[in-house]
Amino acid sequence: MQISAVMVKELRERTGSGMMECKKALQEANGDIDTAIENMRKSGLAKADKKADRVAAEGRVAIEISADGKSAVVVEVNCETDFVSGGDEFIAFASAVARTALTNKPESIEALVALPLDGDSASIEEKRQAMVAKIGENVQVRRFESLQTSAGSFGSYLHGTRIGVLVEAENADAELMKDIAMHIAASSPMCVSEADVSADVLEKEKEILRAQALESGKPADIVEKMLVGRVRKYLAEITLLGQPFVKDPDKTVDALLKDAGATVVRFVRYSVGEGIEKKQENFADEVMAQLKTN
Repeated sequence: MQISAVMVKELRERTGSGMMECKKALQEANGDIDTAIENMRKSGLAKADKKADRVAAEGRVAIEISADGKSAVVVEVNCETDFVSGGDEFIAFASAVARTALTNKPESIEALVALPLDGDSASIEEKRQAMVAKIGENVQVRRFESLQTSAGSFGSYLHGTRIGVLVEAENADAELMKDIAMHIAASSPMCVSEADVSADVLEKEKEILRAQALESGKPADIVEKMLVGRVRKYLAEITLLGQPFVKDPDKTVDALLKDAGATVVRFVRYSVGEGIEKKQENFADEVMAQLKTN
């Protein structure tokens, strides 16, 4: 398979490795970037796997929490440019979608967009189509999560408009909730605690860590002892409770919560465009294409 410069560039951005290392890894993986990353991690070449941080679409995250703090919703609405995402009409639409979801608690995106938009007789889908026709950009209500609680309450944090965090906690005041949500926005944990890490994810990471340790040339029994420590470090890095608190790195989030007698039940973290591949445009070609249509 021919390895293109675009493929090499993407792998370099996702791993931080050199151009020749990336090209070789892609050749060995027959062009499969995810396989190349996994192989590079096993051989210790990759410096960072930033797959989860890739953002390839514009838009905004909107969060709404009920007056009693027992219901909450987080919504992502996408568009094509940041110019549109910062416009008053788009902002109002995203906020109204969130309020609609909070009020009606739909079970799916399909059910949500069929509902009348908050404060309007037209449905969300009808308003979306009208907006597309007016602004000339694709607009999509991409995803939402609606949460309810009986024993706890909700807190949130918006980092600008691109990252939104919703936290459910028990025995936590508003300030602590905001601090925890801010930490999640900054540190992007995978889950709350070690118990929430799936067996598949843990086994795959153990396989990678074991392969890295074996390359040291140490005996198998020593490698297994090394593995215990490396797995412990990995779990601390990906779990909310194991991470150092961003405002006080000498204290873990777990210790912070215990000092306050509080518990985090769950959280949702949305980052605009994560997981969406953004079409790469050549600006000169785009201008020429527009000239031809005029």
